[in-house]
Amino acid sequence: MRITERILTAFVVIIMVGLVLVPTAQVIMRGVFVLPFIGAEEFTRFLLICLVFCAYPLVVQNGENIVMGEFKAAMPARLRGIVNWSISIGAIAATGFLAYVTATNISRNLANATPTLGIPFWIFLGATLFGFAGAALVHLLHLRKPPQADTNIAV
Repeated sequence: MRITERILTAFVVIIMVGLVLVPTAQVIMRGVFVLPFIGAEEFTRFLLICLVFCAYPLVVQNGENIVMGEFKAAMPARLRGIVNWSISIGAIAATGFLAYVTATNISRNLANATPTLGIPFWIFLGATLFGFAGAALVHLLHLRKPPQADTNIAV
């Protein structure tokens, strides 16, 4: 595992730990101390969004995204290669376009923030931009040898 992949994995794990701890702290604060944990719901949503989008490049890197392997395994090798190439080109186009749209939205909403905690809107969308741009890059790198081409599926 490369260093960048390890760093991103560690970051995603930290986000996941936070995603467990924040609601747990809210339950304890309300149940034991009868004190509200103001902004816990908003912060939990924030962590969930960050978790999903920051982990997306890791999913693509490891070939864990949906590839309909059984259907492709039934195809002739040449057709399977064309399908894999088409999927990679489509994924690059889709994730690249979504990264562009997200970057445009960030630039138009720099002054906005969440209502309770005041988390800047660009942080939410920053995770989205990171996820889609990272996935586009990984799909581009996989264009030479898609991970789904390596799977051995018994038919």
